[in-house]
Amino acid sequence: MSASERSAKLILMPDPAEVLHEASSWVGWDLDEVWGAPVGRVHAIYVDSESGAAAWLIAALGGGGLLGRRQANLVAVPLRDCAGAAGRVWTAHGRDSLQSAPTVDPTRPLLREHELAICDHYGIDEGAGRAAEVAGRAAGSVTSQPFAV
Repeated sequence: MSASERSAKLILMPDPAEVLHEASSWVGWDLDEVWGAPVGRVHAIYVDSESGAAAWLIAALGGGGLLGRRQANLVAVPLRDCAGAAGRVWTAHGRDSLQSAPTVDPTRPLLREHELAICDHYGIDEGAGRAAEVAGRAAGSVTSQPFAV
């Protein structure tokens, strides 16, 4: 590998520890959808069960309701599709996509099948991205787990 190829690889592949540190700082920040409208709040981060790399942002959508009694839906959002600054996180997904995403329990790990269903919801097929990372793992295995901030 030439020096320019190594340099390009370093630019394209950020340090997983830095990504996790930054993403975990987003917990509690407001979440905006692709068009900039607020949709919820960052609730937690999930990390890969093998590498410990940040994989999913867990968002609390909605909530509030009449007298604040409606519970928020908690959904996983691909961390690779998010950017944060100035107390806000932006995601490349629209409100409808986020609201129809499979829900998660942020106190429990994600199993391979649930994580692949979440990937499928966002159009991430098994040949790319997060789906490719977990598709080859054993059926029923834990693929992501909550990160304690």
